[in-house]
Amino acid sequence: MGEIHEAIAKSRPDEDCLVFRDRRLTWQEVTERTRRLANFLNDRGYGCHTERSQLAQQESGQDHLAIYLHNGNEYLECMLGAFKGRVAPFNVNYRYVAEELTYLLHDSAASVIVFHSIFAPTLESVLADAPQLTLLLQVQDESNNALLPGAIWYEDALESSRDDEPSPASPDDLYILYTGGTTGMPKGVMWRQGDALVECFGGSRLAQTIEDFVAETKGRLALVAPPFMHGAGHWVAFGSWNAGGTVFVPSIPERLDAHDIWSMVEQEKIDFLLIVGDAFARPLIDQLKARTYDISSLTVVISGGAALSAHYKNELLQLAPHLMIIDGLGSSEAGGQLTHMSAVGGASTGTFPLSPNNHVLSEDLSEVLEPGHTESGHPEAGWLAKSGRLALGYFGDAEKTSKTYPVINGVRYVVPGDRAVLTSDGLVDLRGRDSVTINSGGEKIFAEEVEMAVKAHPAVLDCVVTGRPSERWGNEVVAIVQLRVGAPTTNQDLTEEAAKHIARYKLPKDFVYVDHIVRSPSGKADYRWAKSIANPASIANPATDH
Repeated sequence: MGEIHEAIAKSRPDEDCLVFRDRRLTWQEVTERTRRLANFLNDRGYGCHTERSQLAQQESGQDHLAIYLHNGNEYLECMLGAFKGRVAPFNVNYRYVAEELTYLLHDSAASVIVFHSIFAPTLESVLADAPQLTLLLQVQDESNNALLPGAIWYEDALESSRDDEPSPASPDDLYILYTGGTTGMPKGVMWRQGDALVECFGGSRLAQTIEDFVAETKGRLALVAPPFMHGAGHWVAFGSWNAGGTVFVPSIPERLDAHDIWSMVEQEKIDFLLIVGDAFARPLIDQLKARTYDISSLTVVISGGAALSAHYKNELLQLAPHLMIIDGLGSSEAGGQLTHMSAVGGASTGTFPLSPNNHVLSEDLSEVLEPGHTESGHPEAGWLAKSGRLALGYFGDAEKTSKTYPVINGVRYVVPGDRAVLTSDGLVDLRGRDSVTINSGGEKIFAEEVEMAVKAHPAVLDCVVTGRPSERWGNEVVAIVQLRVGAPTTNQDLTEEAAKHIARYKLPKDFVYVDHIVRSPSGKADYRWAKSIANPASIANPATDH
């Protein structure tokens, strides 16, 4: 990753590479700053200690660097600098409480952490339980929290270091991506950089040499709205760099500010915008209706990490008919998988053209299903899978790795957990994540499918669906709903709307109304929270959430 970035930098040293607030860093400046970080780490003994060829698949021979930051130039610098220094970077959910942070630091075996000052109190509270952390780099922010004892200011570390080119890295060096933990405990997915380059970071599948990469760069002006701690955020950022483009970071990184986003699109002539599903689309659409912005430069809006409802796409296309809206489907375990494009007159959600190395496997994981495969006359919902360049697996967890990455007839696949049907015309009809499937009355009901149906009602601002125990059904479907301000409705109204889109057995048996739906900063639903709202008794036994 570092070698490719430096090669592209040589072709455009003075062009903008990374823009955050009043900092406009050129490709040359990003090169120098990330070299300084790499050398700072290496000079203190951090790096690669055992090459991949001498390790078991779930082992790491490198030091690991935890990135505990809001969005900003420092986040991407830390990833790129770690890559150059042969240190494996990984993402930290900055909403974690002390207990969750302690778990993550232990599970990841992190020896270095870079953190914003606002998180210093939480980090300080767990340091006694994280003796493996031997280097703390603190990034100043508006909190003005003091430097932690033993920590070093991030900018001082760079200033004190060298900008010489670090020793060569290896395609076998690791990139680690921690799963979200919204349905279970987070796990670190280990990728070879050489594989992640193509499967996660948008690298060319055709390029054979560094020169090929540089020759194929076309450049784009990409605004990344979601947190970089979410895979989609830093994947698109590095993908933009690998295309020779400029990455723009929102001026308000702690939350989505729709005016901030559209103002940047207008001012910087952004042509590529990343969002995360309905949670981002709704406020952005509302802001476009409330105020006029010149977004004529914007050509592509891509949604990754959560589904973007068809009616939201249509609303956005009515306001900006020149847009191409792309759904990107992927996961920490599989990288990018499928894409679906919508334009004026053709918006839909949940169906994707099948692309190379993607498959639907049977329920028992014994075979690859053919298009239109049926069971008892009905389409069989199998498992969405991928072959080819795959992650090594979960750090330190051989058992879970073998389950998620099965070998079938000599071919290794990854099965992230999405259920899907392969239609007779070769389309992947995505049903939902198995971990949030509700077994009710002998039927499998996919939470995401019900959420889409409920959100089709104009009074619904947001919705998360979960199950709770039921004497009659085993489990029953419960919709947790946040209504739009000034848009009252009834359970019957919501049920009637949902019934237009899904079978009656899938309809919610109850609705719970809340003032705010809890989601991760990346926009993903927090199903553990949803279960606690639908069934408060489940809080007493948190193990059931895992």
